[in-house]
Amino acid sequence: MKGDVKSLLANAARLGLEGLIGKRKDSTYETGRRSGAWIKLKFRRQQEMVVGGYTAPAGSREHFGALLVGFYENSRLTFAGKVGTGFNAKSLRGVFGELKPLSRQDCPFANLPEKVQGRYLGGLTARAMKICQWVKPKLVCQVKFDEWTRDGKLRHPVFIGLREDKLAEEVVREPTLLL
Repeated sequence: MKGDVKSLLANAARLGLEGLIGKRKDSTYETGRRSGAWIKLKFRRQQEMVVGGYTAPAGSREHFGALLVGFYENSRLTFAGKVGTGFNAKSLRGVFGELKPLSRQDCPFANLPEKVQGRYLGGLTARAMKICQWVKPKLVCQVKFDEWTRDGKLRHPVFIGLREDKLAEEVVREPTLLL
């Protein structure tokens, strides 16, 4: 199909598609073989999130396992999932240094605990919450992710960095932005 690629991408994003497959006009599908003639264009969304806690590190990882993040909805902090990828040794150390002085005893998320752990293990039950470390919801981070799940969680979130230009109370669920 000939056409304006920018328009095609904009329409696919508007429809909420996960991405597009592009191919050379003269190429054919070859079962079980990958080639440069076909490409996958995956849309990634971005959103700032408020950090309300973290999980313990596992294996050789230091400082923490995943950040527990959310956004404000009707003045209540709503849990949106765990962010455990996108970190390196320096960012783990730096973020942990910011988290430690914000420690608190109780969970800041209004919608926790959840009754079940969730389809993709993104939920936090009362049992799972017992081993979480809670923090005052002051830190804001930027994450990229594939989509929002049906139960309002981030699917495949990746940490990008901390945001110092926004107050936690200003963070709300934004209309989906595709990047």
